[in-house]
Amino acid sequence: QVQLVESGGGLVQPGGSLRLSCAASGNIFSINDMGWYRQASGKQRELVATITRGEMTNYAGSVRGRFTISRDNAKNTVYLQMNSLNFEDTAVYYCHADENRPPTGWMDYWGQGTQVTVSS
Repeated sequence: QVQLVESGGGLVQPGGSLRLSCAASGNIFSINDMGWYRQASGKQRELVATITRGEMTNYAGSVRGRFTISRDNAKNTVYLQMNSLNFEDTAVYYCHADENRPPTGWMDYWGQGTQVTVSS
């Protein structure tokens, strides 16, 4: 089994910054894509940013230019640098990873979530 453990959430004022981290551990075969999703209260979970093993990135329009996703393949860790935070960024942020694991096939993993609250 593979576990994802997030850290770095918290309370921040509008305009502030936070850096989230997510480390994969356990019986890892070869982590492929990694990413961050978020779910605000009363809303559906939405994509924030993803990064391939080759470090190609994809961002939601609402965070492009403010958030930066990166990863360290040697550490099976993904990061999300969040700048210029605003009230609409308040949500629980979830880490996601997948791998193509023989003979089972593609497997999806999720972290437990970390709360990010933007408040004055």
